[in-house]
Amino acid sequence: SPPLVAMPPKGASAKARASTAAPPVEAPPNPNAEEQEENMDDIDMPVIIKVKPEDQMNLTPEELDKEVPPRVLYPQNPRAPHNITQYSFKERAFKRDDQVDQVVFHFSMDGSILLKESPEDVEQNELQKKKEESSLGMEQDEENGVEFDPPEDEKEMPVKNPLRNQFNFSDRAAQSKNPILRENGWHTEPPPTTDFQGTVTQWDIFDQYKYEIELAKEKEKDDKHKSKSGVDEDDGKSKKKDANTPIYSENMKLSIKLMERMVNQNAEAEVYHDFKYWEDRSDEFRDGEGTLLPLWRFSSDKAKRKQVTCIKWNPRYNDLCAVGFGSYDFSKRGTGVICCYSLKNTRFPEYVFNTDAGVCCVDWHPQHPAILAVGLYDGTVLVYDVRAKMKKAIYQSTVRTNKHTDPVWEVRWNTDAAGGTLNFFSISSDGRVSNWLLMKNKLESEEVMELKLLSGSTAGGEEDETSLAGLAGGLCFDFNRHQEHLFLVGTEEGRIHKCSKAFSGQYLETYEGHSMAVYTVRWNPFHPRIFLSASADWTIKMWDHHVKLPVMSFDLGQAIGDVAWAPYSSTTFAAITSDGPAAPVSGVVHLYDLSVNRNERICEQKVVKRAKLTHVAFNSAEPILVVGDDRGGVNTLKLSPNLRIGVQRTEETPADKTDEDLQIDKMEKLLEMVTETKVP
Repeated sequence: SPPLVAMPPKGASAKARASTAAPPVEAPPNPNAEEQEENMDDIDMPVIIKVKPEDQMNLTPEELDKEVPPRVLYPQNPRAPHNITQYSFKERAFKRDDQVDQVVFHFSMDGSILLKESPEDVEQNELQKKKEESSLGMEQDEENGVEFDPPEDEKEMPVKNPLRNQFNFSDRAAQSKNPILRENGWHTEPPPTTDFQGTVTQWDIFDQYKYEIELAKEKEKDDKHKSKSGVDEDDGKSKKKDANTPIYSENMKLSIKLMERMVNQNAEAEVYHDFKYWEDRSDEFRDGEGTLLPLWRFSSDKAKRKQVTCIKWNPRYNDLCAVGFGSYDFSKRGTGVICCYSLKNTRFPEYVFNTDAGVCCVDWHPQHPAILAVGLYDGTVLVYDVRAKMKKAIYQSTVRTNKHTDPVWEVRWNTDAAGGTLNFFSISSDGRVSNWLLMKNKLESEEVMELKLLSGSTAGGEEDETSLAGLAGGLCFDFNRHQEHLFLVGTEEGRIHKCSKAFSGQYLETYEGHSMAVYTVRWNPFHPRIFLSASADWTIKMWDHHVKLPVMSFDLGQAIGDVAWAPYSSTTFAAITSDGPAAPVSGVVHLYDLSVNRNERICEQKVVKRAKLTHVAFNSAEPILVVGDDRGGVNTLKLSPNLRIGVQRTEETPADKTDEDLQIDKMEKLLEMVTETKVP
């Protein structure tokens, strides 16, 4: 800080100047005191005494000359809301007000004091004067009486009547008693009130409206149900089940279920015997070909007139299979059903779940076998717990959680448990691959990738900015079991994209081999590089994800519904088609074992008549195959010995090689043969 300077007035004596210059406080010792005393002899020279505070810093001239950057304070309120929503009566909708009020009143009080000679004071004095003048005028009028202009003609002057009453009436007056006014009042305690305040957004308002609409619909349904039932309350109370009685206990339910399974197995003893012990001995005389033995046909009354849209075996309980029912006829949209069938009771499903829209896909959790993820036709994803008594979804996506806008064609649980939270992936026709996290009480979504639509392939594999337009409709996807970050996506345009969870902005590779929509893509369960694809162009192609062209192609000449790898062989897969374009349509199952015959199928068998097959799935433990049709039925087929050839060990097979290594070697041998015979 600059030094303090005290200057006495000119013309004062040296003594006076000395007295005025001395500060009232004790000044620190000044080394220049002798020079100051010499200067005091000169009258015209001002006396300067530098007073330095004790805590003042000693700065160098360079530091004193250095400019200090200015500090600017902005009048902004950090707690001011930026998303205030107000209702517009003109547009009849909630509108967002972008103007932010930065003013904060810490204290305010209305005052009545005006500044003298201010504009407000002048206006106040003028009003006061006008009031005084009006009051004076009213008083003068009352004193002088009512003034009127006298008429010009004297004849028109009014004549005073000396008589008060010309008819000699006498004035009489009577005073009546004034009524007594009484007031009755009651004082009550004010009703209890609570203050409620909060900040809401447009989404909260929308969700509240939707919630009230759903409550109103449920109330209407309950009222209709009560009116139709027509049962008295007394009868309902008398017939009410008591859960404490042994008849309705959990142990009794378990016993009844076991008894039902035993009765069913006794009634179908021959089928169960074939399932367990029958082997087709004629395979010994066939050159690698085999047959399929029909066992059971699962069906339910609740799934009538619906189509099988997905089949998934439980990863832990090999006898349990989840089947989703919906419709591929998109002009007839209806409700959906999920039936969980067991091989132990083939007549009735173990669990049944009803959905508001058609079911498109299901998937069991690999570590928690009771958790089932479901994708619906309206873009909603659900999560069920089959152990729960309430047959309602424990998680459900909504508009607030950014649900899909088009049908969800496939869901798949994430096997990587690094995050600790259960989550699964979904793909939809809206061009998005999403990851759904199961939080404590809600379902949250994260966008993994947007499927960019490629208008055409560019030279060198590089994508131009002008070649991207819109999003591609995703129909299927599959994750690599050996490299969990890699996954494949099949689109409606016939392209297959290789993607990664770590790179959400671009494709790692694009495979163009199909001319129509790709319905199914499946990684090989043993070989990390091989995958299959089935398309609407009636072909199945086998790919190596390091090569952009297909390794092998199979033209079935018919519409393909689904394809699946066998869990016991790296070179075996099954496909389903619909034979015959005319009225008598029949479903056909095709099985290929490329290690036996890489050109022709080893089994082609009609399974159902007057129905189209939609999906196929292998059982991971038993030698059976299940196929679903468009009439709501699920058919179980047993594979003959030639169709389920797995690992064959000989004396030349090294003992240190595992079964998985032998499966990989079998596929590698096939790839070497195919690449040698392939025409460049």
